[in-house]
Amino acid sequence: MTGHTLDDQAETLLLRLLRGSGTTGLAAMRPGPQHPLLTIRRLDTEAVCSELGIEPVRDRSNDDPSLWRNRVRHELIPLMADIAERDVAPILARTADLLRDDDLVLDALADDLDPTDARAMAAADPAIARRALRRWLTESGYPPDAAAIERVLDVAHGRAVACELPGGRRIERSRQAFRIVPPER
Repeated sequence: MTGHTLDDQAETLLLRLLRGSGTTGLAAMRPGPQHPLLTIRRLDTEAVCSELGIEPVRDRSNDDPSLWRNRVRHELIPLMADIAERDVAPILARTADLLRDDDLVLDALADDLDPTDARAMAAADPAIARRALRRWLTESGYPPDAAAIERVLDVAHGRAVACELPGGRRIERSRQAFRIVPPER
């Protein structure tokens, strides 16, 4: 059995913050069957295992200081706790929960937009337009970065007639409709 704990949730939020994620990434791991221990602390989980005579398998890579996650775990979170003079893991996990709720609302609003309609994208709130475009491009087989989304919004606003996307793809606008042009072969 494997399980991510509340401590892992806090680490995930910080790692994604360091990578520049939006609300979807900062919402961290979604609670559910795949992550049943997200409300339980790592030390509590270890104590239960000890009480039941279960020897947890420990991933030796968790001690490798060259990995970001481990530096966040062993350096950043303790430093944050020292600065805040309190345990920050529950605060970070609660922040992920709040952002997850916000993320669901933004997803619902983006559902009402046609991401191929350049005029609708230009008129929409930028946060909703970005989300609709990101979903459309991802579902089309191209998960975009933030810069690509901004280039597509430039096309929507008429600041560009088309834009290049990594991987040789291109977004073009014709009659206010976007289309993805595959790379030339």
